[in-house]
Amino acid sequence: MPFDPIYTTEHELFRETCRRFLTEEVVPFQAAWEKAGIVPRELWKKAAEVGLLLPTTAEEYGGAGADFGFCAVFCEEVMAANAAGAALGMALHNDICAPYIEKYGTEEQKQRWLPAMAKGDVISAIAMSEPAAGSDLQGVKTRAVRDGDEYVITGQKTFITNGQHADVIILVCKTDPERGAKGTSLILVETDRPGFARGRNLDKLGMKAQDTSELFFDNVRVPASNLLGEENQGFRYLMEQLPRERLQAAIQGLAAAEAALEWTVAYTREREAFGQKVFDFQNTQFKLADIKTECLVARAFVEKCIALQAEDKLTQEMGAAAKLYCSELQGRATDECLQLHGGYGFMAEYPITKLYADSRVNRIYAGSSEIMRLIVARSL
Repeated sequence: MPFDPIYTTEHELFRETCRRFLTEEVVPFQAAWEKAGIVPRELWKKAAEVGLLLPTTAEEYGGAGADFGFCAVFCEEVMAANAAGAALGMALHNDICAPYIEKYGTEEQKQRWLPAMAKGDVISAIAMSEPAAGSDLQGVKTRAVRDGDEYVITGQKTFITNGQHADVIILVCKTDPERGAKGTSLILVETDRPGFARGRNLDKLGMKAQDTSELFFDNVRVPASNLLGEENQGFRYLMEQLPRERLQAAIQGLAAAEAALEWTVAYTREREAFGQKVFDFQNTQFKLADIKTECLVARAFVEKCIALQAEDKLTQEMGAAAKLYCSELQGRATDECLQLHGGYGFMAEYPITKLYADSRVNRIYAGSSEIMRLIVARSL
């Protein structure tokens, strides 16, 4: 249901590429990948071949130099295809990891990592959450101690998307713990370094084809040149980039609600109960009308945020508000739509069932709804 101002002919051509890729290379294989708990690395190479990796990264670093709308289109099509578990790791790679390296990295870091990421030769992850620090990034305990020309890293991370596949990790750690949040840094860690270990590929409620891992750092030594940006400026960098990440989550939430609505309208028009189509009951129409209205309202707001992000003007409060509203809408919509499927809504073969399970995490990751409310409240 896009409004006219933000999507151009180029965006719509890219949408067709995304849709074709998901239809041909992802959807037919999802069930097997969900059982395996991971997608094959070859999928990343295939995505690169059709231009789906690093669309907003500058051309000189292997990207397409496109605007943020292309990332939005990719997220929308992933959710419409019900392929979140298989493909959202690519959205993180494109829209979270790459911008950190492009904005804060040295020329050497950008030349080393971004072209390889654009080709699918390198898969990236960002490691924020820890067993005792989720939405509260100030509580990070992982340490990086300077030792001559190296950092020695010790700590543990959890819930890390792309954790099993990642070749390079943007690590959120403390370089000066006495300063609290102001002692946070970002360090690039190659996953072939001694002392690094991947833990379990975590078994989750939904997003089952997405590898999500524990990571361990046992005196991992990296050169000081792996520091991303300036030492002790990591928390500031996170605050600068989190609105974009939260907008991505908002786009996912809205697209999921729109998909749930579309599937449920089609299902209720076919399903009969008490001698009439389920759609013809006033209760059904009112429930679906509410969801449609909320989607239209959210679409106008999200597209405003997309336009702001394209100009690098999206604020903390706007990003948080978009994420809060759309992730909560996603939860309400998928729940109501599953209910309107009746018993079939509980059967794994129906797309609404998978979407319901995959959707639950959006109110938690990228900052929980409670944290989003706190951020919005600060602007009052």
